[in-house]
Amino acid sequence: MRIRVLFLIFVVAAFTSVAAFGQEAQPSPSPTPAADEPAKPSPTPDLKAISNKPVTADQIAETTIFIYGLGGGRPRLDQIRKTTIEKGHTKHIGADGKVQEGDYETSIIRASDLYAEKIRMDRNFADARYSLIWADGKTTGVYGTTFFTPDDAVVKGFEDGIFRGLEAFLRYKENGSTLELAGREKDLGVEYFMVDVTDKSGRKTRFYISVKSFQIKMLTYEQNGVKYKRKFYDYNYVQGTLVPSHSILWADGKVVEDTQIKSISFGQQVNSELFATN
Repeated sequence: MRIRVLFLIFVVAAFTSVAAFGQEAQPSPSPTPAADEPAKPSPTPDLKAISNKPVTADQIAETTIFIYGLGGGRPRLDQIRKTTIEKGHTKHIGADGKVQEGDYETSIIRASDLYAEKIRMDRNFADARYSLIWADGKTTGVYGTTFFTPDDAVVKGFEDGIFRGLEAFLRYKENGSTLELAGREKDLGVEYFMVDVTDKSGRKTRFYISVKSFQIKMLTYEQNGVKYKRKFYDYNYVQGTLVPSHSILWADGKVVEDTQIKSISFGQQVNSELFATN
């Protein structure tokens, strides 16, 4: 009963919260063409049963997807997030202690899975202005009108943000990833389900899902002997879907990235020419 009450609180909060971060009003999504079928809500999962005795990792994942779509689950996420325009501020700290800080803008055209997605991030740092594009299964850099091959570390960080981010969990089925339940863990009084997601490229990421809210609060992974941890903060409902406005990434216990979303909107027109790589 406690879990059902919490879920009702989420629904009420969603309709009373601001639909954007940083006090910026968000435009409404473009009208859905008449030919499209309206999103049909997923069947309501038994939250109490899952919280008390999880059966499978898939059950936990599907419940989380249901929550992130405000009860509409996967169909709502697919319908609302056809495109994404995100603006914010990010800080990167290199292994040598050098800090790069500035604003960014990310544009996304959603595809059937993350491998086919089109993603562009424009970075406006004080000492560097350039763009990174994920398209056709690879990352390409753009400086002005010149294309270049980014450094391996830059590519790794950009692609980790894609394939080791929230969408890697929310779209595990579309991506052809496998799930494994790793049990429960309690940290600072908060209890989590731990679910390991391994994608087709062999990348394994552990997601920590709150037993009470079914929000993804943290993820961890190891790469080249370095242990990474990313935490998500300040969740809000934006156009009926759940989004954290702040995330911090640690590498071996040291902060290497701190990103704050200033505004985000879904369903707006995005020029496909932004993702050209030649």
